[in-house]
Amino acid sequence: MLRLGIIGAGLKAAEYARGWAAMPDVQIAALAEIDPASRKRLSDICATAGRPRPAEYASDKAMLQLEASRLDAVYVSTPHVFHAANALAVINAGLDLLLEKPMVTTVAEALALVEAEKRSARTIVIAYQGGLSPLIHDTIARARRGEFGDLVSVSASIWEGWAKSYAGRWKQKPSISGGGFMFDTGAHMMNTVCVLADAEFERLCAFTNNRGLDVDLVCAVAARLSNGALVTFNAAGDGPPGCASNITLFYTNALVRIDAWGGWREVSIGGDAAIREVNEIVDAPMRTFKAVREGRMPNPSTVTNGLRFARLWDAIKTSAAGDGKSIAIEVGAN
Repeated sequence: MLRLGIIGAGLKAAEYARGWAAMPDVQIAALAEIDPASRKRLSDICATAGRPRPAEYASDKAMLQLEASRLDAVYVSTPHVFHAANALAVINAGLDLLLEKPMVTTVAEALALVEAEKRSARTIVIAYQGGLSPLIHDTIARARRGEFGDLVSVSASIWEGWAKSYAGRWKQKPSISGGGFMFDTGAHMMNTVCVLADAEFERLCAFTNNRGLDVDLVCAVAARLSNGALVTFNAAGDGPPGCASNITLFYTNALVRIDAWGGWREVSIGGDAAIREVNEIVDAPMRTFKAVREGRMPNPSTVTNGLRFARLWDAIKTSAAGDGKSIAIEVGAN
């Protein structure tokens, strides 16, 4: 039985809780959330599933002080700019961590979390559906075996009716969001490419357009990887209702198409027709987290990849601020 604490009981946590409350080997034992209505919603989800209501706290500090000895791990799902502080508090409390995306907002925060993981030897998994998707795991394993040949280039796009869906909400407030559409929904796309490209980003140019908001709404990036492959990102957050993505990896012997969440994949080798494979992604993060904690599989969504993502995001912001200036990404930089 995994005794789980939750910090941040917003919509994403509620979505996951519906599945987790149905898992017999997971108990949501405590939750911390400043909003009483959100606390009640998550508590009601547990009760409706016939499970005990979790202990409720208005702050993560109080929850960790009083519940850490009775918990095994914590899921953090707070607004982006709080991730680093919440994550370090969980690790310092001696607990394993499932951390919502994006891992942190800056390279400095990413380096601090990398050091905390080394110091504590705790398990830290970043809750990207893509990073935790079996289809993503299989794709990177096959690529590493040489089944697809050399990676030549990557074309990645994502769109959503994000401007209207989150109008007036915290995701469009830079002081707590850490960025706009590219850093929010687009983080799924960028992280999945970071995982599948299996190489460091070396240089990039980026442009953004806020379209009247205080944060970026549209973003275009052209980049080069350390293995010589080229990457393009296109994020459009002012679309019609809905959300979708398409990532195409061009190899010398194959084409791989996959979405940012690892929900579907199409593989064509040697020109053969591709068949679409579909994968469930809602409960995959918890199943993978448990498997990693129990030593049944290596961690597929690490703080190391989170650091790679943070360096990519910092370079995108710097380039966009310089009107597309070419930015070299120093892997050892902080």
